[in-house]
Amino acid sequence: MENNEKINNSKELIAYLSELFPACFIATGEARPLKIGIFQDLAARLTDDPRVSKTVLRSALRQYTSSWRYLHGLRPGMIRVDLDGNPAGELTEEHVTHAKTALKESKDKIFSSRRKGGNKPAKQKKPVVDLSTLKTGQQIQVMVGKSPITGNIKEITRDDVQVELATGMQVRVKAEHLVP
Repeated sequence: MENNEKINNSKELIAYLSELFPACFIATGEARPLKIGIFQDLAARLTDDPRVSKTVLRSALRQYTSSWRYLHGLRPGMIRVDLDGNPAGELTEEHVTHAKTALKESKDKIFSSRRKGGNKPAKQKKPVVDLSTLKTGQQIQVMVGKSPITGNIKEITRDDVQVELATGMQVRVKAEHLVP
């Protein structure tokens, strides 16, 4: 990768680390157990690399070591590796048990949300505005991301409301995105 732009996401950084340290990081297939404290080794080796920030590195490492393929590959007696693929200690039973528990919890979380009828975890019920109580021209709060924004109702249909925000932008929103 002959590019000097900062790497801003974990997936790209893992691919980059797989190129730099192929004896340690693997982009596909069963991952090798990593040396305890490998973050410090990576930070030291990548100090002069303008593409890598410690924040994204920490996040990418956390994502890599909590991935199903990483956790699935941890078995008793396996040897951890350092950045160059050299042996760096044997996996303890405690670490293998922790990996199995983390893998089970992660899978349970995903599959239980699917059994509930969706791919997303169940959210708490929020109060929903009754569309029949609204009037055209009425001022209302609309949730945009995590923040409510004031707007004026332009049109009300059976399923949603068209609102003109203070910026002039018009959005069509469902009742659950309106703040009572």
